Amino acid sequence: MSNITPEVIAQHGIKPDEYQRILEIMGREPNLTELGIFSVMWSEHCSYKSSKKWLKTLPTTAPWVICGPGENAGIIDIGDNQAIVFKMESHNHPSFIEPYQGAATGVGGILRDVFTMGARPIANMNALRFGDPSNPKTRHLVAGVVAGIGGYGNCVGVPTVGGETNFHKSYNGNILVNAMTVGLADKDNIFYSAAAGVGNPVVYFGSKTGRDGIHGATMASAEFDEKSEEKRPTVQVGDPFTEKLLIEACLELMATDAIVAIQDMGAAGLTSSSFEMASKGGLGIEMDLDSVPMREEGMTAYEIMLSESQERMLMILKPGKEDVARAIMDKWELDFAVIGVLTDTGRMVLKRHGQVVADLPIDPLAQASPEYDRPWVAPAKPPVVLAEDVPAQCPIEALKTLLACPDLASKRWIYQQYDHMVMGDTVQRPGGDAAVVRIHGTPKAVAITTDCTPRYCQADPHEGGRQAVAEAYRNLSATGAVPLAVTDNLNFGNPEKPEIMGQIVEAIRGMGEACRDLDFPVVSGNVSLYNETQGTAIQPTPAIGAVGLLDDVSRHTTIAFKDAGNAIVLLGETKGWLGASLYLREICHREDGAPPPVALHRERRKGELVRQLIQDGLVSACHDVSDGGILVAVAEMAMASEGLIGAALDHPSTLPLHAWCFGEDQGRYILEVRQDDLVSVLEEAQEHDVGARVIGTTGGHVISIGGRAATVEDLKAANEGWMPKYMGNEMSGH
Repeated sequence: MSNITPEVIAQHGIKPDEYQRILEIMGREPNLTELGIFSVMWSEHCSYKSSKKWLKTLPTTAPWVICGPGENAGIIDIGDNQAIVFKMESHNHPSFIEPYQGAATGVGGILRDVFTMGARPIANMNALRFGDPSNPKTRHLVAGVVAGIGGYGNCVGVPTVGGETNFHKSYNGNILVNAMTVGLADKDNIFYSAAAGVGNPVVYFGSKTGRDGIHGATMASAEFDEKSEEKRPTVQVGDPFTEKLLIEACLELMATDAIVAIQDMGAAGLTSSSFEMASKGGLGIEMDLDSVPMREEGMTAYEIMLSESQERMLMILKPGKEDVARAIMDKWELDFAVIGVLTDTGRMVLKRHGQVVADLPIDPLAQASPEYDRPWVAPAKPPVVLAEDVPAQCPIEALKTLLACPDLASKRWIYQQYDHMVMGDTVQRPGGDAAVVRIHGTPKAVAITTDCTPRYCQADPHEGGRQAVAEAYRNLSATGAVPLAVTDNLNFGNPEKPEIMGQIVEAIRGMGEACRDLDFPVVSGNVSLYNETQGTAIQPTPAIGAVGLLDDVSRHTTIAFKDAGNAIVLLGETKGWLGASLYLREICHREDGAPPPVALHRERRKGELVRQLIQDGLVSACHDVSDGGILVAVAEMAMASEGLIGAALDHPSTLPLHAWCFGEDQGRYILEVRQDDLVSVLEEAQEHDVGARVIGTTGGHVISIGGRAATVEDLKAANEGWMPKYMGNEMSGH
C-alpha cells in the first residue's frame, strides 16, 4: 500500500496534473523523499512557474553587465577590474510569522547570494511594508523586523545604509520584508554555480543541518489562512556570527585555486543547491547523506534534503584540494564534509544508511518545472482626478499633516538601530534620495536605492511599474551617480486569480519599458507571490533595487539646503496631478484616481541634465519630487539642512495652489543653486530641452507660501515625532 495518497500530494502543494507529470518523468510512483524534492523544486518560490513567461521579456544586457539573471546575484563592471555584485530577495511569509528570525534570516540569505560569487558585501538595504498602524499586530511586527535586520546586519559587520518603509491596511495579513545586498568583487575572480568535472568532490561547509525551515519554500508559495501561526517550525533560525566566519572563510578559499563551483543553500536548502549546480553543469551527483553534518538525532533523508538551516554552502572542489579547503574551514571553526561526487548520469542518487533513498533525473526538476501561461485580465484604468474636484486645504496645514503621516514620517527610529557606518565607507547616510558608499581606497562610490509606490501600482500596475523604475533612476541621478542596473522584488497576491495575474503582467511590462528606455537593465531579482490572507491581496509591490556609479565621490550631492540666499529651481513640468496622491489619501481620505503618467523619453534627458549640473559643481543640493509633491520635497530639503534653513516659495498662478504644492507629477527635481550659477543652470536646462523655473529662495527658518508659513523646527518635530511615539508604546508594552 502506497503512502503517497492524494492528501499527501496536496499537502506538498502539488496539483493533480503536476503529479501526473511527475509520474511520467519518473516512470514510477515517487517515494516521500522524492515527492518532497519535487514539491520544493516546483514550488512557486523556487521555479517561478507563474512569472517565468513574463520575466523573460525584461531587458537584461548592457556592455557593463557581466552576469544577468540566473545566477545567485547580478554583476556589473565598474572599471579598474572591479565589479559590483547585487541582488534583492524577499522573506515575507517567515517575517509575518516570526518577525525577528524571519527578517534576520532574510538578511543572512541575501548576503550569501552575494559573497558566494566572490564578492565582499559592502552594503545592505531593505524595503519594508507593514499593515495599518492601528492594526493590533503592526507595532509588534515593526519592532521584530527592525530588530532582526539590525541584529543580523550589525553582527556581521556590513552597514545597512538605507531603505524604505510604508504602511497600508492591505499588508495587515502579509507584511513585506525585501532585503538587498551589494558586494564588491575582482572582475577576474568571480565564482559561478555550474558544476564541472566528473569525479570531483561535492563538499558541504558552514553550519550543521537541523530540522528548521523544512517546507519554507512551499510555505512561501501558498496563501495564509487562520492557521498560519502554526507554521512557526518552517521559519529558519539565523546565526550572524557563523555568517561572518563563513564570509571570511569563503573569501580566503576563493583566493586559492581550489573551487570549481559554489552555491549557497537558500530556499529548499541542500535540494535546490545540489540540483541547480548539477543541472547548470549538465552532470549528475551521487550523495551520501550520512556524511552531512547534522545537529539533531535520527534525521530522515526527507528532513536532510528539505531543511533550510542557515549559514550553509555547497561547492565542487578540484580533485586533491580537499585538505586545503578543510584547513581553511577548520581555521574558521566551520563544519566541512565531502558528501558526494559528480557523475555523468544526469541523475541525483541519494543514499542513507547504505540504502538508495532517492533516484531522480536532474534536469526535469531543475529546468522542466511547470511553466504556466496563467489567464489574466488587464485591470481597468481608473479615471483621472481633476485638481478642481479635490478640496483645497491651507497648504501649510496640509504639509504638517503629510509630514507626520506614517509613509512620510522620518524613519530615523528604524535606521538608528542599524549600524550604517561600519567599514567606514558610508558617504551618504540614510535619509537622502540614495545611499552613497565609497569603493574602499578609491575616489569611486556606488549609489544605492530601493523604490516602489504601491498605491500607483494598485491604481494602474503598468504605470506603477514604469514609475518604480523611473523613481529609482531619479534617486540615483539626484546624488550625481550614473544609474547602471536594477534588481527587483516582485511582490503580489495569488497568481491563480486572473485579476492578480493581470497586475503581475502589466507591472512587468511597465518595468520592462522603463528599463529599456532608460538603458537600465535588470540583472537579478526575486518573485514573491501568494501574498494574500483569507482572500485579501496586498497592493501590488514590484520593489526596485538599483545601483549607480560615481567616478568621483567628492562630486556627489545631498538633499540638504546648504546656504541662505540661494535660488530654488524646479526642473520638469507641473500640472498638479492629484490622482492616487498622498494628499488625496491623507487629507481627503480617498484612494482613487489614475496615478501620474511617466514620460520616459523626457525622464532620461532630465537625469542626464541633473548629473551634468552636479558634475559641473553648479548644484548645492538636489532632491527628486515624489510622494507629497513640491512642498514636501522642499520641506525635506529644509529639515535635512544644518541650521534648519527655510524657504520662501512663489507659486505660479495658473494652477490651484493645493495642486501645485501637492501634485505628484513625475520627472521633477528641485535644485538649490547659487545666484552666480543661476544663469548657467537655466541655459543648460534650455539646451537639454528641460523646463526649469525659479520657484523661491532659501533663507530664514520658516517655509512660506501663499501668505502662510511654518517654522522648519515645527515641521521637523512633526516629521520626527510620529515613529518614536508610535513605537514607544511597543517598548513599554513588553
